[in-house]
Amino acid sequence: MRRKKRSVAALHEYFCNEISVDFGHFSSTQNPEQTLNKNCAAMQIETITFEGATIAQITADEVIINTAEDGLDLLGNLYYQGFDKIIIHQQNITPDFFILKNGLAGEILQKFSNYRVQLAIVGDFSTFTSKSIKDFIYESNKGRHINFVSSLEEAIKVLSKN
Repeated sequence: MRRKKRSVAALHEYFCNEISVDFGHFSSTQNPEQTLNKNCAAMQIETITFEGATIAQITADEVIINTAEDGLDLLGNLYYQGFDKIIIHQQNITPDFFILKNGLAGEILQKFSNYRVQLAIVGDFSTFTSKSIKDFIYESNKGRHINFVSSLEEAIKVLSKN
């Protein structure tokens, strides 16, 4: 993936606020260049460092991935910032993502896999009854690029292994 250079003013338009969080056994910070404000919805990009791995955790109060383009924008923004390990929460992804027949999940996750960016999606996936989504999650978790996990701690452990 080609990294697009942006001016400081353009980056500042998207980013704000600095926050530090101490999780005891791993550290986490948010800095001014890592808080995205897109479509008036604040999306926080938190840097987590654990066992030598640097991971971006995405948090927001609403859905931030509604389309394949949103997924690609997120991937591009984080890749531009130097991240190749990302955590996002299920509630920040449109429910349509989990309806496999529409192809949205495949289209988004293929981009992450192509660019070798590891992704952990944190959520409660036990509520899905479709055999196809259960099989998809099971197969994804066998690999190392895309993982569906139940907790932030599990996501950090999975992404810090490689």
